[in-house]
This record gives sequence, structure tokens and C-alpha cells, in this order.
Amino acid sequence: MPDASQVQPVAFNCEGGLVLNKSTFMMQPGEALELENFEPDIEGGYRRISGFSKYVTAIVPQTSSSSEKVLMVATFGDVVLAARGTSIYSATPGGSSWTSRDSGRTGALKYNFERFNFDGTDKIVVVDGANAPTIFNSSLAATDVSESSVAGSKFVVSFKNHMFYAGKSTTKQEVIFSEPFDEDGFNSGQGAGSFKVDDEITGLKVFRDDLFIFCETRIFKLTGTSSSNFAVADVTRDIGCINGDTIQEFAGDLIFLGPDGLRTIAGTARIGDVELGTISSNVQSIFNENIASASEFDSIVIPDKTQYRIFFTKSSVAENQTKGIICVMRGQKFEFAEIRGIRPASTDHFVSEGDVIVLHGAYSGGYVYRQEQGNTFDDTVIFGKYRSPDLTFNDPGIRKHMQRVIVNYKPEAAIDADLFVRYDYEAASSARPAAYPLDSTDVVAIYGTSVYGVPTYGGASQPLVRQAVEGSGFAIALRVNDGGSTAPYSLKGFQLEYQLGARR
Repeated sequence: MPDASQVQPVAFNCEGGLVLNKSTFMMQPGEALELENFEPDIEGGYRRISGFSKYVTAIVPQTSSSSEKVLMVATFGDVVLAARGTSIYSATPGGSSWTSRDSGRTGALKYNFERFNFDGTDKIVVVDGANAPTIFNSSLAATDVSESSVAGSKFVVSFKNHMFYAGKSTTKQEVIFSEPFDEDGFNSGQGAGSFKVDDEITGLKVFRDDLFIFCETRIFKLTGTSSSNFAVADVTRDIGCINGDTIQEFAGDLIFLGPDGLRTIAGTARIGDVELGTISSNVQSIFNENIASASEFDSIVIPDKTQYRIFFTKSSVAENQTKGIICVMRGQKFEFAEIRGIRPASTDHFVSEGDVIVLHGAYSGGYVYRQEQGNTFDDTVIFGKYRSPDLTFNDPGIRKHMQRVIVNYKPEAAIDADLFVRYDYEAASSARPAAYPLDSTDVVAIYGTSVYGVPTYGGASQPLVRQAVEGSGFAIALRVNDGGSTAPYSLKGFQLEYQLGARR
């Protein structure tokens, strides 16, 4: 018989992300049953997310009510544009004031915009679902598009040197495009035109050499280079996009929110062929809970992390309770986590000389924030949670007497977190040892054969923390609760050491 007194070590990496659609018996040890405000890290492990801070220190001016949302935030050249109430403003990053650039925008809804350059001058065109599209040049002079047929458009994109407009409340199935190289020219004899699809349009997005037209229950694509050879074809007549603000180019695909969760449109090796795929089955229950009840959706991409974030806004839910989903392409798989505490009304991301700028406009309060900055949500603490599966080490019938847990983590500064060991599926009758501190003042870091009282931070340092623990059970789970006051860090992996006990 085996020596039951011998210590058994079991190690695993933190990988696989949040998984809510498997039995705990079928989950891999590195997957997570809870993963909140921790992101799957493309460098390995689960990283406590960074915070956000004010991008401009002044509030975007209100025009009639302090409850007005920031309906648009967009980087343009060396300024940031923001819309609130009936006006559009500009400011410099880090600045302390806003300058009005356009006003009188009655009934404006959430904005959509496109940066473009048709004539050697950088421009941005904005639409708001109510007013005429407005074009800003590099001097921030505003000019309304004169064509009445595109007034009230909700969506705008540049494709093959034409500007495409869609989403008018009176013509929900129509797409209108301008003359080549002229966002305000609509003479059909000069290359402008229009077409209709047989469903209400919910978004437009250019991907590779095609323009995808997302509708409520269908998706189409436009191919060609000009009005002489533009052609519309079905992608699918069974799946649509719930909200155009969820459409993003991500990890070489288009990602969008369908009625059954996140989906991608992936161009295959065969030119002109398209395949649709559902990617969010691991966290489908969260989408089922929020698709029907959320009043607004928003999304953002963080390119240098290969990360997509979607946010579910509910009018009755405060910002600190607002939820979202983080989706990361890690290797060839999508991994997920939950995010709590960000409630954007508008978003933008832009890469400037290698610097990724991720912005969101506040749902309340009137500020513009930059994400991936600092250790708090603008001075509100970030609470992160991780919970492993219930680990039985392939035999749920034998009791395990826990001896120690070795934690491998990567700090970016001093950390403050608590490690919990929980037994037997956290039943009320199971042992519940007190929290073990996981912070830089109390833990011991092991480097090779040497032991140091205080770990070092930064660089490639990944300390091993050896923590003696107590308790026993037939199944063991680990929890890490972040203290909410320190810099991000990555949980890389764990080793659990135990002795075998009696069989149940």
C-alpha cells in the first residue's frame, strides 16, 4: 500500500479563464469559477486589472442638466473631442478646460464617428442619430453635411474612398454613400448612390476588403470598389447583431454581440468565404442574464493586450456594480473574465506612436477617463476576486490534509491581498480557515535555494510564496481577494501540498 503520510504535490498554471458551463469535476485546475477584475494575461496568469483616471481634469460642460451623459469621446490629432447635451467640445489631454466647437445639436443620441483623410487633410465626421453629420477638419472647424437624406444617420464609415451613412429612423434599411473622395457629395452621376437591405440596420463595419452591414436578424457584406461594381451579398439570414456599439475589429476578426452571446466573423483562406462562430459559451450564463436586461451596451478594444471589453449598462445599477466581460485571445483560445466598476457612456481607442490610448466618457459626472491608468477607478478601490475549481486530485473519495500552498505571482509593486483555502465545496459544515496574507511585508519569497523576507518587484521577477495552511477536505478550492489598494499583479500558478487521509 502507498505511504499515506507522504506529502503529495500538485501544481497548475492559471490559464483557461472564467468557466461557468462545466461541472467542477470536468474543469481544468487552472480555470476559474470566479474571476472578477482579473484579466487573462497574454504573458501568462491572471492579472488584476489597471484602473482609470481623468484624461482631462475638467468636467465636460453640461448644456441643460447635470445628468447628461458624455455621448461621444474621440481622439483626433492632439486633442480629444467630447459631446454632451447639445454641444461638442475639444480639450487637450491633461488640460483643465473645454472649448465649444459645435452647438445646437438638439435630440442628439449616442454618437458614431469616423476618422479619414480624402484630400490630404485629416478630418473626422460625427453622426448622432438626430442631426446632420458634422465634419471637423484639423483646425476643428465644424461643417455640416448638406445632404438632407443623410441627416439623422446613426452610423458612418469610410469604405473604398466613399463615405457610407445609415441608421436613419425613417429609413432604417437604407445605406447611402457619397461620391469618391467627397464626404459631402451625393450626385449619382459622380459615383454616389444608395441601396437597401431587408432588415433594420444596427451597425456598419469595414473589415479587410468588405463592408459588413449588421442588422437585427441578418448580416450582409458589400464588395466592390465603386458604384459601378458594388454588390451586396448575404453573410447569414439567421443571426444578427443586437447593438452596433459592440462591433469591434479584434484579434484579426470582427467581434459583435449576437442574440446568443459574442460571435466572430472570420475570413477564411478561401477568398470571399465567411464563417460565423460563437465564442462565449464558457460564460454564456452572464450573457443570458444581461442581454435582455441591459439598457445600453458599449465595448472597447485594448490592442496591445489582444483584449475586448463589453459593458452592460442598466439604469437602476450604480457604476460600482456595473458589470462587463473581458475577452482575451490567448494563444489560439478565447479566455474570459468579469469586470465590475466601469460604466461607460461612450468609448474610443487609438494607437499613437505605439502608445495605446483607451478612453471612455462617463455615464454620470461628465468626465472623460483614460483606462489602463493607475491602481484605482478614479480613486475608487478596485476589488479583484479569483476562485479556483473545487480540486479533488482525481479522487473525491479520499480526504486531503492540506500542508501548504505555494503561490507563483508577478508583482508590479507592493501588493495587498488575501489567500483563502476552502473545503468541500464551501459547505456550511466545512472548515473555513482565516485568510492568509498575500502581501509583500508578511510573505516569504523563494529564489532557488535562497529565502528572502521581502520579494523584489518589477522586471521578470516572479516570486514563489510558500504559505503553511491548515484544514482538510475531500475537495479543496483556493480564493484570492484583492485588497483594492495596490498596484496590479499577476497570479501565475499554484502548488498544493497535502497528505492523504481516510477514504469516505
